[in-house]
Amino acid sequence: MTWDLVLLLPSLLLFASCAISIADYHGKSDKKPSPVVVIQTNKGNVEVELNIVAAPRTVANFLQYMLYKHYDGTIFHRIIRGFMIQGGGFTLHGPEKRTREPIKMEATGLKNEIGTVAMARTNDPDSATSQFFINTANNPFLDFKPVNPGYAVFGKVIKGMDVVKKIETVPTMTQNFYENWPKEEVIIEKIVAKGPEK
Repeated sequence: MTWDLVLLLPSLLLFASCAISIADYHGKSDKKPSPVVVIQTNKGNVEVELNIVAAPRTVANFLQYMLYKHYDGTIFHRIIRGFMIQGGGFTLHGPEKRTREPIKMEATGLKNEIGTVAMARTNDPDSATSQFFINTANNPFLDFKPVNPGYAVFGKVIKGMDVVKKIETVPTMTQNFYENWPKEEVIIEKIVAKGPEK
């Protein structure tokens, strides 16, 4: 058993306990599960398929934050039209939520293309915690290269890209030294596991 799988299993077990069975998810040709989560916002819902094959460590980290309700009541706090929307770390009035220890950068091999979801981080490649972003453009300069650690993509939007685009158009300002802060509330009400289709 690889170390990535050791990290992933507890999260998948917790994920499966949220009124669904991991067996309800069907992967691609390798038949591994592809969990789907729903980002419920005050602008609408966004469904994201997580790639546990390419990004097991990153998906495990995201699922742990989700299952312990870290994302409930956070906001998309950084919006740059033609680039991306970022959230998962700040509450409505600005305080940044406490997080667990950062995870090690994962070179997933996935591209930062329109609709993909990646981990936000500082200049330190191994600094990602809870914050993530959704690419609203193809951003190849964010991809892993031998001389560039890039940003770890771990999922893609499969439904609700119209909601992402709506959020992208929200006007922004500078607030408490944070640039690109939305002028109106863009709230992540919660992130939940999507159950099987009826």
